Amino acid sequence: MRRTGRSGPAAALPAVLRRVRGLSVPGPRLTGLGAGLLTTLMMLTIGCLDALLFSGSPTVYSVLFLPACAACGLWVRPADLLAAPVTAPLAYTVGLLPINEGSAGFSGQAVGVFTALSLQAGWLYAGTLLAVVIVLVRRAVLVTRRRRQQRPRPSRHPRSPHYSSAAQARSRP
Repeated sequence: MRRTGRSGPAAALPAVLRRVRGLSVPGPRLTGLGAGLLTTLMMLTIGCLDALLFSGSPTVYSVLFLPACAACGLWVRPADLLAAPVTAPLAYTVGLLPINEGSAGFSGQAVGVFTALSLQAGWLYAGTLLAVVIVLVRRAVLVTRRRRQQRPRPSRHPRSPHYSSAAQARSRP
């Protein structure tokens, strides 16, 4: 008797793959404002955790800024794609408040934030560029899908049944 199905670890792998493929990741649903608020809250939380766990390390904070930018670019709805690259630097700046090394008072805090922004500009640009690239790729995919869904246009106007080939020959110069 011949067995057609597999058993053991080799059979479990395709079953796991089928289950993973069956899980659908929800499409982007956040508005521009929602994506901005989410990214800002993420960066503020990361900044607070960084201040508590790593004594306010700007490098740790900046490295964790990259996944936040990717999430912002991926979760914003298609109508608000341009909001993601704009909100990312704003969220980075707000998240710097807990980890900056400025003195007391508003002006001291502002100097600390501006100093951190200038020293970590490479990470800020990298995260913003990541959001821009994700948004541009998503936009290109959307445009391509829309073009494929449209009916193909005829290359020339359809002929009227009342317009014969003899009439066409007479109308040519």
